[in-house]
Amino acid sequence: MNEASPRGARGGRARGALPWLALAAAVASAVVALRAQGRAWFCSCGRLLPWVGDAWSADTSQHLFDPYSFTHLLHGFAFCGLLALLLPRAGWRWRLLVAVALEAAWEVLENTDFVINRYREATAALGYAGDTVVNSLGDMAACALGFLAARRLGPARALLVFAATELVLLFWIRDSLILNVVLLVYPSETLRAWQSAR
Repeated sequence: MNEASPRGARGGRARGALPWLALAAAVASAVVALRAQGRAWFCSCGRLLPWVGDAWSADTSQHLFDPYSFTHLLHGFAFCGLLALLLPRAGWRWRLLVAVALEAAWEVLENTDFVINRYREATAALGYAGDTVVNSLGDMAACALGFLAARRLGPARALLVFAATELVLLFWIRDSLILNVVLLVYPSETLRAWQSAR
């Protein structure tokens, strides 16, 4: 009886660590896949910046964070809400794992030639050449942060922050998560011209 309790505590700690180990494995798998696709570790300029503020510069998608990191933050908001509906019995750590795994899968898909060319054709991102691995890691971190923020805010406040962030992005960089999705699915020359007239 006295020995069962420490063993039970160790077993509980091991089970508690499982989602974090799985999350690390998902991120590591994405890194391996991105490198297999030919993605560079970091910017060919030879610098590694934590932040690039100009969404239209050649440095965008090459460093850790940039204005588009906010769209990945919103991925986390969306995943938090959707997974709470789809997996209500799963603990938040497991839902976070699923969110990051989905984001990791998107990072791999986003950096295929097909999607890169689609961005060039359908949006104003004419010179887009894909992300560096460092930028993809930043995007996955932004998604995780968005998930945690949305969980803390609760549904109503998270929805307000989501909408406010979308509006700020539209005025700041003439792009947003929703506009990005719309243009990828239904390209519009009018919207593309508006984006380019910055």
